[in-house]
Amino acid sequence: MKVLNIMRGAILTGLIVSLGACNGIASGDSGLFRRTAPKTITPEEAEARLARRQSAADQQRGVNEGLAIKSKSRTESARANQKRKKLFDLFRSNTDPNNTVEVNSYLWQASLEILDFLPIQTVDPFSGVIVTGYGTPPGGGRAYRATIYVQDPALDARSLKVALATQLGPVDPATQRAVEDAILTRARQLRIQDSKL
Repeated sequence: MKVLNIMRGAILTGLIVSLGACNGIASGDSGLFRRTAPKTITPEEAEARLARRQSAADQQRGVNEGLAIKSKSRTESARANQKRKKLFDLFRSNTDPNNTVEVNSYLWQASLEILDFLPIQTVDPFSGVIVTGYGTPPGGGRAYRATIYVQDPALDARSLKVALATQLGPVDPATQRAVEDAILTRARQLRIQDSKL
């Protein structure tokens, strides 16, 4: 509880300092507590401003109507917002320690075995991401790097995303598909080996 209060104080202090640094409330002329008298506007300027605001609103309305087709319904958004409560909920540990990693272990192991010639830079088993550096395959002359994303616990092609690149740019889609197929084949072999035990 003491740590939570310290974190709240630190966040509040940071907000106050940042507002002061950007001349927010402390400047006295931030818009809320204006020291100078407001500028008088002629009727022509007022009409021009109104016309500009109306045209901007019409443009935005057209954009919003186009996006409304693609966006989630209001009930889905309301359900998602019900889960969010407060800013300080981010700092609470409400997770169940008995949860397992949501990554397919066979795809994970197969990815590491198939691309073992690449130096590993980052591995995050909780999010399912493997990032490698540049390396040349045995018998090959071109250096590759890969980013592998195992996104589902199912042993399925949809669970695996592989992005290969050379120093010149992305590789041919056929090469990328061949690497994905090799990883999937090795993952199936690993699963068969485990079922025999």
